[in-house]
Amino acid sequence: VDVAISLVLADAGDPRRIIARLVNDINSTVTRTVCAEQCDGRCYGPYVSDCCHRECAGGCSGPKDTDCFACMNFNDSGACVTQCPQTFVYNPTTFQLEHNFNAKYTYGAFCVKKCPHNFVVDSSSCVRACPSSKMEVEENGIKMCKPCTDICPKACDGIGTGSLTSAQTVDSSNIDKFVNCTKINGNLIFLVTGIHGDPYNAIEAIDPEKLNVFRTVREITGFLNIQSWPPNMTDFSVFSNLVTIGGRVLYSGLSLLILKQQGITSLQFQSLKEISAGNIYITDNSNLCYYHTINWTTLFSTINQRIVIRDNRKAENCTAEGMVCNHLCSKDGCWGPGPDQCLSCRRFSRGRTCIESCNLYDGDLTTVQSAPTSRMAQTVWKNVQTAYKEQTVSFSSMLIRIGSAIRATQTAPKGQDISLSYSVKWQILKRTPLIAAGVIGGLFIMVIVALTFAVYVRRKSIKKKRALRRFLETELVEPLTPSGTAPNQAQLRILKETELKRVKVLGSGAFGTVYKNNYLPVHECYTFIEITCTESLLKVPFNLNFFSPQGIWVPEGETVKIPVAIKILNETTGPKANVEFMDVSVDTSQPHFYPLLIDCL
Repeated sequence: VDVAISLVLADAGDPRRIIARLVNDINSTVTRTVCAEQCDGRCYGPYVSDCCHRECAGGCSGPKDTDCFACMNFNDSGACVTQCPQTFVYNPTTFQLEHNFNAKYTYGAFCVKKCPHNFVVDSSSCVRACPSSKMEVEENGIKMCKPCTDICPKACDGIGTGSLTSAQTVDSSNIDKFVNCTKINGNLIFLVTGIHGDPYNAIEAIDPEKLNVFRTVREITGFLNIQSWPPNMTDFSVFSNLVTIGGRVLYSGLSLLILKQQGITSLQFQSLKEISAGNIYITDNSNLCYYHTINWTTLFSTINQRIVIRDNRKAENCTAEGMVCNHLCSKDGCWGPGPDQCLSCRRFSRGRTCIESCNLYDGDLTTVQSAPTSRMAQTVWKNVQTAYKEQTVSFSSMLIRIGSAIRATQTAPKGQDISLSYSVKWQILKRTPLIAAGVIGGLFIMVIVALTFAVYVRRKSIKKKRALRRFLETELVEPLTPSGTAPNQAQLRILKETELKRVKVLGSGAFGTVYKNNYLPVHECYTFIEITCTESLLKVPFNLNFFSPQGIWVPEGETVKIPVAIKILNETTGPKANVEFMDVSVDTSQPHFYPLLIDCL
C-alpha cells in the first residue's frame, strides 16, 4: 500500500506511468522479467535453478508445483497438474484398466473428490448438462450421464443457452422449440415482452394454449423466472409434472422467482419434489393463496437456501373464502385446491391423488374421473401388488376381483371410468410362473433335506451295528461257560463302573438286583454282563420274547451305547452263593442273546 501511494504521489499526472511502475516493481520482486533461457519465461530468480514448475502460469515462489501463483491447467489440492486423477488407471502388469480409488472430478480449473450436488458427472468431469447422446441417471445418489440405450428423453436448450443464447424470454417465436421436452438444460424466463408481445422486435403475444407444451417438462437445470403470465390463467398447472429445479444457474441467487402476478390464485406445482440450489422469491402476488401451507424446507437440498415470501394474499383471507387444502391432504400442505394438489396424503394415494380408502381390497369397482387408461392400470397393479405382499387378499381372490373389474369396463355406468386395462390381468397372470417355480423349488429343498436326514440316520445306525458287532464278536469272544469248564481269563474285558448306566430296576432276587433301560428294540442282540464288583459275579439269562428293557453300556473311548442287562450280587452273599451263581446254565440257543463275562473294577 505504501509503495502504491508513493507511486501515485510521484506520478499523479500520468496513470500509464503509475501502472508501468507497479508492474515493473512486481516483476522485479516476484517473477523477474529476465529469466534463464531454460525457464521458458517463468522464474523466480535469474538462474537456471530458479525456474518455475512447467505447470505454473503467471509466476511462482519456488520450483515445485505447489509454489505456483496460478495453474496452467488444473489445481489439485494446491498442486498444479496436467489433468485430474482419472477414474481408471492402466495396470501394465495385468494389461487392464483398474478403478482408481484416488480419482477426482474436473470442476472448472479444480480437481474435486465430489461434484456439487446440482451438477452431473460425465466421465471424469462435473458438467451442467449431459450431451445429446446421453441421458441423466442417478446411481448411488450421484447424478451421472449415461449413453442412451434407445431414444433419449428429450432435453431442450433453455433461455440463454445453446440455440436460444440470444433469447431473453419465452415468446411466440421460440415456444415451439419446447414441444415434447422432458428436461430444460438452462432456464425458463417469462417476461412481459414474451407473454404480451414485443412490437419493437415484431414479436406477437403468445397464445396461452401453447404454454401447455411445458406439461411434459420434468426438470429445469437452471432457474424458473415468472414475471409475466396470461391474465386468463389463474395458476401454473402447465408445470404440473415439474419435479426438480436444479439451480445450476441462478438469477441473482434465486432458482424460483414469481413476481407481481395479480391473476394467480394457486401455484399448482403438484409434482415438485426438489429445489437443489438457490433461494425462493415469491412476492407481490395479491391473489395468491395456499403458499403458506407448504413446508418449503422439505424441497431444499442444502441448509443455506432461503425463502422470501411476502406481500401475497393474507392467509386468513384465503381461509375465510374456503381456499384451504383438501381434507385428504396431510399437514405438509398443498399447492392448490383438490386432493391431487397435496404434498402428501393423510391416508391413501392412487397415483398423485389422495383417497379415503382403497376399495380394490374390498372387491369394489374403482371410480376415477378422467384418468388415462395406462396410468390407471399401473396404479391398480401397484395397489394389488401391495395388497398381495401384505396378505390383505389371497392370490386367487385377487385374480377374481381384477377379472371382474375388467369385465365391468364393458358395462360401466356413464361418468365412471373403470380403466383397469387387460394389461393389469396380464401382469398378474405373468407372475403365476414365478409363484409356481417358487413352490417347486421349496418342495425340492424339502426333499433334499429329508433325504439328507435319512442318510444321516442310516449311517448312524450302521455305525452303531458295526460297533456292536466288533464288541460282541471280536473283543468279547470268551463267554462264561458252565462250571465244568473254566473260562479263559485272559480274554475277559476289564470294565469300569463309570461305563455302566443303571437306568431302572427290573427286579431283584436271592442273588441281587437287575437294572433295565427304558426301551430296547426286539430285533437287536441283548448283552448280558457278568460283573465282579465288590467280589460279585453276574450272569442273567432272560427270555427276550417278553423281556425288552435293560441297562446301558458305553465302552470307554466310544460313542456307541450298547443295551445290556446288569445284575449286581449283594455284598452280603458269601462264597457259596457265588459258586451257585457261577453254576447257572445259560441257554445260548437264543438268536438275540450273547452270554458274556465282564469284570467290573
